[in-house]
Amino acid sequence: MRLVEVRLLDGPNVYRLEPTVKVEVVVGRRRSWFGQRSPGRHATVRLSASVPAKRAPASVRDLAVWVRRLHALSGAAAWMATEGRAATPTRARIPVAIHRTSEPGHWIVAFPWRERERAQAVADAAVRLVELDIDPRRSRPAGARGGSRSLARALVRIREAGTTPPDWVRDADRRVPAVSISGTNGKSTTTRMITHILVTAGRRVGTTTSDGVLMDEVLVEEGDLTGPMGAQRVLRDSAIDIAVLETARGGIVLRGVGYESNDASVLTNVSADHLDLHGLHTLPELADVKAVIARITKRDGVCVLNADDALVAAVARPLKASVCLFSLRPRSARMRRHLARGGTAMLLDDGWLVEAQGPDTRRIVKVGDVPATLGGLARHNVANALAAAGAARALGASLSQVARGLSDFSSTEEQAPGRLNLYRMGEKLVVVDFAHNEAGLDVLLTVAEGLVGPKGRRKAAVSTIVGTAGDRPDDSLRAMGRMAAQRSDDVAIKETLRYLRGRTRESVVGELRAGLLAGGARPGEIRVWEDEASALRSELTAPDRRAGSPGPGVVLLLCHADRPGVAAVLRDLGASPVSDPTEVLPIAR
Repeated sequence: MRLVEVRLLDGPNVYRLEPTVKVEVVVGRRRSWFGQRSPGRHATVRLSASVPAKRAPASVRDLAVWVRRLHALSGAAAWMATEGRAATPTRARIPVAIHRTSEPGHWIVAFPWRERERAQAVADAAVRLVELDIDPRRSRPAGARGGSRSLARALVRIREAGTTPPDWVRDADRRVPAVSISGTNGKSTTTRMITHILVTAGRRVGTTTSDGVLMDEVLVEEGDLTGPMGAQRVLRDSAIDIAVLETARGGIVLRGVGYESNDASVLTNVSADHLDLHGLHTLPELADVKAVIARITKRDGVCVLNADDALVAAVARPLKASVCLFSLRPRSARMRRHLARGGTAMLLDDGWLVEAQGPDTRRIVKVGDVPATLGGLARHNVANALAAAGAARALGASLSQVARGLSDFSSTEEQAPGRLNLYRMGEKLVVVDFAHNEAGLDVLLTVAEGLVGPKGRRKAAVSTIVGTAGDRPDDSLRAMGRMAAQRSDDVAIKETLRYLRGRTRESVVGELRAGLLAGGARPGEIRVWEDEASALRSELTAPDRRAGSPGPGVVLLLCHADRPGVAAVLRDLGASPVSDPTEVLPIAR
């Protein structure tokens, strides 16, 4: 058995809905993960599901037993008595669970904690005692007959360790309602839509996003604050009366959610992104992590789930809160079953966003009156609007307030920075979007196809400038390149040097180039630019390269690193932002 890490998670996480010590070990020879991103049911591993001890290797079983024994012998579980988990401190029995991952030989021993240094000392001692091959069922501390000096020293260290509490916001300390938003794509747009609905309704709203913390839609602190730090910053602010919290995978995995529970939650979708990081290799594992925000939703709260995503819809089964589904397919079998049971749903039906409960439906707003949907062409934003409507309703907004907020929300740089931002430059339409994975690129290309038609039957050309961070696996980088080549008339690569994240720039470009070639791009026509601003300037000012191709049309830029630089290029070239979708919809006709 070899130790991978001991990690203290300060809040709810995939293993427990409270501060948890995660002890990850690997048993057996080193092997790389290899498998399907969407495995069959027989091969699916659920991170949150505990494994019976008899199915775990002997060393992992011993590790779990040592954690229990060390708590009992040292009194480290005394805090449990104050939380009503044990009649007396001396009779406290720490709950220890064994979990596994899809990584070969990797096992997790997880247990709750309330005293940081003591919890760390318990974990360290348990690992060391297993490494020394000391039997946890027979050994005694030194001083007893046949006692173990190693055990005795461990108990001294545990008893003398500090008792710093976890850094999380308990329900008793939270005075405002909160909604958490997670998923692979659409988190930021949905978060900003919810915020705008509530602000328009007269609420004072604190918001966390990947751009920073907002107070009533005004950025007050920059940075990616979608983890526990941002959530706590908002929840502890006395000036707000409601919190809207974008919650990313990274914070949940590395630190846990920064608060005990929420009153509503939204799960937008689950697709390939950030895989092969922190032991997450498959889509079911990713869904399990993101589902934490739904699992911590209060019993009298509401979980808003995407019924069109099987992984998200499956999250509904074990939840204690009510479930509101949203769907672009109102007559799907899943939706019919949900409504037949009297469930609530947000649906796209006959050109309207509607709220349904059982057999009853109420219209909210026409899709064409929601600017962010581009008259319904941007179907991903139709879905985001439905999710935002469900969350806003769960937080007390009226149907008219939801309609007013969505009708006043556009995908502009001011309201949704970096998300489907449109600019006019002569005959060209420039689309700047954060799309950083296959699903994001897919919806962006779908919007372009809705505007100018599919490849081969277009009224204008589509040029795509593709690139993303280096922490994506090879198959994801190649898939993005292949998709861009197959569905675009012209392609280029832009590097994102700030986000290489351990890769070489040559590796990122090489994988993207391999995908482009597999999608039909010609080797001599693949251009590589060092940054986003240079790529956009060059692509907008270069003459048409392909004889016989459609004239100037749509230029798609996947922008992650330098929005200010990109904005400066657009201003310099005379491009003007588009806020009214009627300005671009004539392209599609």
